[in-house]
Amino acid sequence: MALGAAASLFPNQTQADWRRAAEAALKGASLETLASKTADGLRVEPFYPPADGPRAIRPGGPWRIIGRVDHPDAGEANAQALDDLANGVDGLQVVFSGALGAYGFGLRKFDSAALHKAFEGVYFDAGPHFELDLGPDAPDQALRFGALIERSGASPGDCRVAFGLDPFAAVARGPFPTDWTPHSRRAVETALALRSKGFLGPFLVGDARAVHAAGGSPAQELAFALAAAVSVLRLLDETGTPPSEGRALIAFRLAADADELGTISKFRALRIAWARVEEACGLEPRAAYVQAESAWRMMTARDPTVNVMRGTAAAFSAGLGGADSVSVLPHTLAAGLPDSLARRLARNAQLVLLRESNLGFVEDPAAGAGAYEALTHTLCEKAWAFFQEIEGQGGLPSALASGAFQRKVAESAAALARNVARLKAPITGVSVHADLAEPRVEVAIGAPERERFAPADGALAPIRLAEPFERLRDLSDAYLRSTGARPNVYLAALGPESKHRRRVQFMREWLEAGGFEPVYDGEAATPD
Repeated sequence: MALGAAASLFPNQTQADWRRAAEAALKGASLETLASKTADGLRVEPFYPPADGPRAIRPGGPWRIIGRVDHPDAGEANAQALDDLANGVDGLQVVFSGALGAYGFGLRKFDSAALHKAFEGVYFDAGPHFELDLGPDAPDQALRFGALIERSGASPGDCRVAFGLDPFAAVARGPFPTDWTPHSRRAVETALALRSKGFLGPFLVGDARAVHAAGGSPAQELAFALAAAVSVLRLLDETGTPPSEGRALIAFRLAADADELGTISKFRALRIAWARVEEACGLEPRAAYVQAESAWRMMTARDPTVNVMRGTAAAFSAGLGGADSVSVLPHTLAAGLPDSLARRLARNAQLVLLRESNLGFVEDPAAGAGAYEALTHTLCEKAWAFFQEIEGQGGLPSALASGAFQRKVAESAAALARNVARLKAPITGVSVHADLAEPRVEVAIGAPERERFAPADGALAPIRLAEPFERLRDLSDAYLRSTGARPNVYLAALGPESKHRRRVQFMREWLEAGGFEPVYDGEAATPD
């Protein structure tokens, strides 16, 4: 049966019909109770009619599945790369120690011998895409990776490498340097040197993951990415590369979280807002290369299997929002360096979305849907206002050097933390439905390894929203080890169980989230 014929079997319902049905289900409550607001204060209505808006199309078919190469040891990193390439990924995210996406791990050595060992048996010109996540020595790392490809005998023009040079990455490691020019010029010079060797790029990146990881809002993340890219365009123009050429050298990288509506709208908004920048430069818009990574701040070390669902939702949302490539953090990363099982689950989640659900074969699937069009539009406007504010302060380097942008992000992070603490933003498996008896997960290297890479004060430092609750659970575990029992609270429930069952269940979950073991004997016949 054709789709149109199938649709004709169902009665046509108007928006008024849906409203009446919703009001009946609410049993007298106002529809206003279904409205909500985003972290940027944007209103989300319970109902939207179909709507038209600018298209946000990813060119070239389905998004690419990207695996992580992040083991500190070059030999083990090689095993990661070969396993991923043999089992369905389209490319590799090469993570160096100290990179924004390293989270305590990443390749430590990047001399010629170490890189050769890490990528032995990898054919650079056989189709895989490579996305570099560079550390503090970014220019050297990018140049040495380019030299590795040249030594392999592959032609640079036949290889697909997003080199990931980010002049603003320093803001995630400490206070932004007051003299930004030397750092930025080195990044641009490196990009142009790689292009002169025949690499196609993109070479530079407007990477806003640090904003999201520090607790920033979607509009702040988008404004940062736009302002970073515009700053790089200016630098390229100063070196003789006009915006018409310079834009092709720049990619974008955003975080994707489990908020489907917000993430789809954010990725759509990026393409639309960047097209506005291109038009302001007198250029006909062209599709930018957009990379996505599932969000660090939503990851949990406790009950990490729920992270599989979070990562899948993030990949789904980024892919449908128009990302060209998606990297999903393995679900055990908050507990340590993931083992092969966790990596396989991260990879297979995307394989199911693309190969079985065929999600990559529709251009801009959210187009025309009222909720997505409305939030995309309002998010564009909010991000553009933030972007103009940054430009009004002299551009992103000035806004970061003064700390003005970081203060805005800190305000958003504080509001987000309050919502988590008050269970307005519950975290499954941590702040709700916690399991005190959950087993520890297997990891290749334990989480303490990450502490060596902790950022300095004053940075847009990454957070995990679950950490405050997890610290309580850690204290509970320590108490259990030292005394043989967890701290406990007696629940004195009065009257028949049918009267207090729901209250007892609420108290159980509330206490277990804090690491306390509830003691409940059942019914108490009388208050005595």
